[in-house]
Amino acid sequence: MNAVLNDTRQQPLVSLRKLNKHYGDFTAVDNLSLDIPQGEFLTFLGSSGSGKSTTLSMLAGFETPSSGEILLGGQSLVRTPPHKRDIGMVFQRYSLFPHLSVRDNIGFPLAIRKLSSAEREKRVNAMLRLVQLEAFAERRPAQLSGGQQQRVAIARALVYEPRMLLMDEPLGALDKKLREELQDELRHLHRRLGLNIVYVTHDQEEAMRLSQRIAIFSHGRIVGLGTGRDLYERPPNAFVASFLGSSNFLAVTARSNAAAQFEGQVVGIRPEPGVTCGDTLQVMIRPEKAVALSLEDARDTPLPAGWNEISATVTELLFLGESQTCSVITAGGVALTVKALSSSAPVLVPGREVRVRWAIGAASVYRSWEEGDLKKG
Repeated sequence: MNAVLNDTRQQPLVSLRKLNKHYGDFTAVDNLSLDIPQGEFLTFLGSSGSGKSTTLSMLAGFETPSSGEILLGGQSLVRTPPHKRDIGMVFQRYSLFPHLSVRDNIGFPLAIRKLSSAEREKRVNAMLRLVQLEAFAERRPAQLSGGQQQRVAIARALVYEPRMLLMDEPLGALDKKLREELQDELRHLHRRLGLNIVYVTHDQEEAMRLSQRIAIFSHGRIVGLGTGRDLYERPPNAFVASFLGSSNFLAVTARSNAAAQFEGQVVGIRPEPGVTCGDTLQVMIRPEKAVALSLEDARDTPLPAGWNEISATVTELLFLGESQTCSVITAGGVALTVKALSSSAPVLVPGREVRVRWAIGAASVYRSWEEGDLKKG
C-alpha cells in the first residue's frame, strides 16, 4: 500500500513525488508521494528505520533522493542546497556554536540576514522567554545541560520564522513537564504564524498532542495518514491499528459478510464487501470499547442488540488511578485487555470467569496482516 495523498482544498506548499532513497540494496524510502498543504503541522510517526528521518533529511536537503521529486511552492528543490531552501531545521543533536553565548547562538540566523540590532534583540528576547532560558542568556553551550542546549537549538530555528520548520525528535532530551510545555508552545506558535512544521517522532502521545495530521511510516512507506482521531478510531489497516494505541485482535473465520466464527461461537462483524464463507479475518477491538462483566452482572444485564459476547477468564487487574485495566484470556488462549474508568469499573476477581462484550460497529475488520494487502472493514 503506497500513499499518494492530495489535499484538494488548497494548493500544497510541499509535494513529494515518487520519492526513493536507496543505500546499496537497502531501500530506506520506497516510492513515497505526499502533499503537505499550506500552514499544516504534520508529524512523521514510526519506529526506528521506518524511513521518517530519511524523508525529512531529503526535504531539508541533507540527503539526495535516488529518484523522485521534491517541490516547494511548485518549484523543484532537488538541486537546491539546504541554505537556500528557506527551511529551518532542529536536529536530534544540538549543533550549537560553542564559542557563542546562548543569546548570540539564537540571534545568529538574524545576524546573517542583516536584521537591525533592535529587531534582533526583540526576537531573541522573545525566544529566550519561550524556552525559559532568560537567566542563561550569557552562558556558553558547555555551561548548559543537554536539555537546555536543545532548547537553544529550538529557539535558534524558530527565531527567523522560516517558511517551513523541520524537527527531528527535538524534545527527547527534555523532562516530561518541560516537553509538554514546549509542545504547547509549538502548537501556539504554529497557529500564530501559520508556519508549516514537519515533525519526526516515535512517541505516539507527542504525535497526537501536536499534529493536525500524522503520517505513519513503515518500511519506507506511509501506511496511514490522517488526524490522530481518525487514525485511532478508524485505522486504515491492521498495522496502523496495532501500532497506534492498544488493540485486541481476534482471528475469526467468516460465515458471511456480517458474521464469523470465533472459538466455536458465532459473532457479528461489521459488513465487509467481498467476504465469502471461510475467509480468515482479523477483528480489532480497542480496550476501552470492550466491557468485562462478572457472570452475575451478565445474567442481570441482557445483551444489547448489535453487541457480541464471549467467555473469558480474568488473569490480572491493574489499577491506574483514573482507569482500571483488566486482562483476560479466552478458552482458546487469546489474551484480551479491557479498560474502564475506575469510578465505573465492575468488581472482578482474577481466576473468575467473565463475559466480554463489545458493539459490532465499534470493531474494525481486516482481511490480512500483510501490509501489501491490508484492507479496512
